[in-house]
Amino acid sequence: MAQTNISIRMDDEMKRDFDRVCNELGINMTVAITILAKKMIREQRIPFEVSIDPFYTQANQAALRHSADQLRAGQVTEHTLDELEAMVDE
Repeated sequence: MAQTNISIRMDDEMKRDFDRVCNELGINMTVAITILAKKMIREQRIPFEVSIDPFYTQANQAALRHSADQLRAGQVTEHTLDELEAMVDE
């Protein structure tokens, strides 16, 4: 069967981590990508759940901006870990 090359761009840290995991599994990155491609072809879908990281939701980003604005304005409230845990239990 004829083969072709593909090029994939990812940041250096991700490539290093991906390569480490592949090595721990006893495969290389080419084999891992081939496994993914074969499974996608067979199942006609991405073979895992794809979802949005809740950190990047508009609501969370707005809350983070609000908190940063409060911090810049000096409107900071300090709590101990015990106090925060008690607030969660309420």
